[in-house]
Amino acid sequence: MAQFSEALHYHSHPRPGKVEIRATKSTLTQADLSLAYTPGVAEPCLVIHESPGEAFQYTNRGNLVAVVTNGTAVLGLGNIGGLAAKPVMEGKAVLFKRFADIDVYDLEVDSEDPEDLIRFCELLAPTVGGINLEDIRAPDCFYIEEALRERLDIPVFHDDQHGTAIIAGAGLINAAELSGRRLEDMKVVVLGAGAAGVATGHFLVRLGFDPELLLMVDSRGVLHSSRTDLNPYKQAFARSTDARTLAEALVDADVLIGVAQAGLVHPEMLERMKPQPIIFALANPDPEIPYPLAKQVRPDAFVGTGRSDFPNQVNNVLGFPFIFRGALDARAKGVSEGMKVAAARALARLAREPVAESVLEAYQLKELSFGPDYLIPKPFDPRVLTSVAPAVAMAATEEGLARLPCNFEEYRQQLSARLRPSQGLIQAVTIRARQFPAKVVFPYGDDLRLVRAARRVLDEGIGYPVLLADRGVVTELSEALGISLDGIKVIDPISQATERDRYAERLLELRGHRGVSRVHAARMVFDPNVFGALMVESGDAEVLVGGLTTFFPETVRPALQIIKVRDGRSIASALYVVVAGRAAYFFADCAVNILPSAWELAEIAASAVEVAQTHFGRSPRVAFISYSDFGSAGGDEPERVREAVGLFRDRWPDVPVDGEMQADTAVVDSLLANRRPGGPLDYAANILVFPNLAAANSAYKLLERLGEAEVIGPILTGLGRSVQVLQRDASVAEIVNLTAYAVADAHRLGSGK
Repeated sequence: MAQFSEALHYHSHPRPGKVEIRATKSTLTQADLSLAYTPGVAEPCLVIHESPGEAFQYTNRGNLVAVVTNGTAVLGLGNIGGLAAKPVMEGKAVLFKRFADIDVYDLEVDSEDPEDLIRFCELLAPTVGGINLEDIRAPDCFYIEEALRERLDIPVFHDDQHGTAIIAGAGLINAAELSGRRLEDMKVVVLGAGAAGVATGHFLVRLGFDPELLLMVDSRGVLHSSRTDLNPYKQAFARSTDARTLAEALVDADVLIGVAQAGLVHPEMLERMKPQPIIFALANPDPEIPYPLAKQVRPDAFVGTGRSDFPNQVNNVLGFPFIFRGALDARAKGVSEGMKVAAARALARLAREPVAESVLEAYQLKELSFGPDYLIPKPFDPRVLTSVAPAVAMAATEEGLARLPCNFEEYRQQLSARLRPSQGLIQAVTIRARQFPAKVVFPYGDDLRLVRAARRVLDEGIGYPVLLADRGVVTELSEALGISLDGIKVIDPISQATERDRYAERLLELRGHRGVSRVHAARMVFDPNVFGALMVESGDAEVLVGGLTTFFPETVRPALQIIKVRDGRSIASALYVVVAGRAAYFFADCAVNILPSAWELAEIAASAVEVAQTHFGRSPRVAFISYSDFGSAGGDEPERVREAVGLFRDRWPDVPVDGEMQADTAVVDSLLANRRPGGPLDYAANILVFPNLAAANSAYKLLERLGEAEVIGPILTGLGRSVQVLQRDASVAEIVNLTAYAVADAHRLGSGK
């Protein structure tokens, strides 16, 4: 009862339901409203009247899907009607948005007549870019989908039919690969002849399974050619066979797919199947045979269920959001069988790739790799979007169904940026890094994340990684994870006596005047942070990326002591790239200088401008932040900030800059215009220079945690060599991204640009 009450509270608080509609344009002023509605709205209306296709340009149609149901076959609840099905449809809307950034209208129709649903969807079609039919009983669902696919020129997809088929198909492809079988040679038994069963049968044939080796079983037994009680959809799977029961059908079967109900499969039935049987028992919440029992009876089996608490979950969320994403973006006229096959094969390929660190963290796993217990990707793998949607869009393009044909790689990069705006920023940096890969040293390399990151850095052509750690420990970690160390150099400072002596001498040259003795220098070079900094300073490596297992000061202090600042700079500083919504801001200085002077603030701003322009292609607009708006309050801080603005403007006169100003003035166009009419900034700033470390650090952390902003950094600037310091909780993806930045920066520093 507690769990049930928790679910009711979840759906009712703080406001009823799970979705809402938000305006995507400003509606703050009368001018805004005159554009949003009358009279301004007349212009796009007239354009669309003349050219209906322009609706995709001027309305939300191109990113809008209708989830339509009459509630006649809801989850495990049966025919509960459209109104009672609404929480499920809202949940479907949440999944569309969460996984593929697709907007949804959930529409519950109060009719069980298939003709009513068909006519409803026909009338609805001009509103949306696609229709997801949901929880409609068989055989009505077959008829409704067929009729709509013939009559409409937008994607129509009944997820209950095709979702299970596509995800299960991906698992079957991989299970066949692992067991050395060909699809066309495998005998398949489908238990359940409803929407999912019939669709799965057709899809398996499309994948390459032999239709004559596919038997289907309903509540009355095997669908065989002598039965007279079969509707046309079941009749397509009637076979000439002596098998009459499920037990008989399973004799020498390679595959069992259950889409029926719990308890229909008994242990002795599995004993009759061939070696290494593939058993997908997909009834929810309880499968046709429990996972532990299936594995106990057939330890050699590949077993999957519809549940998340066992391996190989066949989860429809791996399909429908991404299939619609690809179909919408290609502006496809429908969802073809070829597009569905492309989705299944893309999922199968993704499962064979190394598992992303973020996936392991999401599922609290130490390791996961392609094999009998991992045939299908996990729903929270962010790469599903960039694998499935492009495959679907390309299939639509190749089949002539796409109104907007796409290039696979370009579209994949667009998708990365769409769901994670920060990814769009880092892509250009990564491309530059691949053009000029550099040797990258990682201190304290005996961390799982660094081993994974090093492999990716090498495989993606970003650089040549060097891990400073005990080789035995790193080897043990890599073997446990199944990660090859080929091409990755491992150096243990403790065993490198010759290098240590050389670096100690160099350290003595650099720091002897600051009280570092020969004995002290000899001890210091055992520290991987010091060893790594000396490698870079001496030219034995080009990039240092540290900080994952040590606090920021412990990592940055040796670098600041050993590596000189660049010509023209007097200090090092740090900034974060903060992506809020679709906008990117550069916050400085968030990590190094506690209370910078006016000149240091000006230099911090210059470093941020350089990063924004050179690496991220942004036109800089600089705001110096204070608690005062253009002299509205007195105090030492506003005076120091005003002085910094003057110093910056004198030295870098071509960069738009203003201040001192409050933070909201800096980032809101209307406030800036009202509080500083005719000022140097035409619109909001994108580089924010804070008066002290506390303000800058607090600002980015609050935005990250409360505002759900994405951050890249910290990015260390001002040194003569490329050094970057990771956050201690950095993920593998974040390590790789910051390494790419560091490599690109190393090329810039080396080329003098």
